[in-house]
Amino acid sequence: MLIEPNHPALSIRRQCELLDLNRATFYYQPASESEFNLELMRLIDGQYLKTPFYGWPKMTVYLQKLGYPINHKRVQRLMHLMGLQAIYPKPRTSHPAPEHKIYPYLLRNLVITRPNQAWGADITYVPLLHGFMYLVAIID
Repeated sequence: MLIEPNHPALSIRRQCELLDLNRATFYYQPASESEFNLELMRLIDGQYLKTPFYGWPKMTVYLQKLGYPINHKRVQRLMHLMGLQAIYPKPRTSHPAPEHKIYPYLLRNLVITRPNQAWGADITYVPLLHGFMYLVAIID
């Protein structure tokens, strides 16, 4: 930590001044999501896993039927925060742009015989008791 609160010779004010840092920035503690919002996020995540085609309008109706007095704006914000959006066929998704270059698959006939010759990566969302996290796997 750049600032030592219990420094014997320099006050916090002087340390912030030397670092050209506003003291409010030093004392700031970011607000976390409320327990109610975390509960809603767990419910949204559980329902999204069952029905990934639900957007915020249907998700709002689902939560209201469970008895939660919420509006669409909160559901929309929480789904955006979680990185969730409805999965549905979008127009012309399978038609590439004609000017887009098609890259060859370089590993098709390659015999992999040593470490660090080919790598792969994946990322997944993991719900937790008090929030969520992303798990990244790198495969050699």
